[in-house]
Amino acid sequence: MSAPTEGGRCVTGQTGLARHDLPQARAGQVVGLLGGSFDPAHEGHAHITREALRRFGLDAVWWVISPGNPLKAQGPADMARRIARARAVMDHPRVAITDIEARIGTRYTAQTLRALRRLYPGVRFVWLMGADNLAQLDRWQDWQQIMQSVPVGVLARPGQRISARASKAARIYRAAKLPARASGLLASGSAPRWCFLNVPMVDISSSGIRKSGGWTR
Repeated sequence: MSAPTEGGRCVTGQTGLARHDLPQARAGQVVGLLGGSFDPAHEGHAHITREALRRFGLDAVWWVISPGNPLKAQGPADMARRIARARAVMDHPRVAITDIEARIGTRYTAQTLRALRRLYPGVRFVWLMGADNLAQLDRWQDWQQIMQSVPVGVLARPGQRISARASKAARIYRAAKLPARASGLLASGSAPRWCFLNVPMVDISSSGIRKSGGWTR
């Protein structure tokens, strides 16, 4: 199913938002959420998505393409353009490309997670991030609420392993960390619960693509 309904209409609190506007998931499924600007999407995003599907036992992954990153002063490229690029990069039957944050009116990850848990009762969500995001997670709004609300899967990115493992979030939630060999159990327990995976890495970044002139805003 997709979002819950009343009398056949979608209950989202957003005027005019239809059921088909939202990605589909049914109760009992485990859905990984990979959020970001995707400005632009690239093979590195696709690579960690495939690894997450395989290693964390996920039924699906949603790329949550944000309207904008609150930690960045300059806004990203047009949403439609970023979605088109993401779909060209990641064509997989278990991966959905979605602008759900823009549709439900959330801006911060903690807000988005609260809204999704209301919209999809019974669906188990796992927040996915690269190690670079774990390194600065304490700068995110209500970051501890994120850690307390859903399991978190962290995938190594080039140059970020040491800073991620020494981060404030990693220190505070050290006792909630699963060993990599137990990554398939990440979604089966309650938060706080997180797992750090070292995976074969693709050394590419959105900022690098922009600097090389391969993507303009």
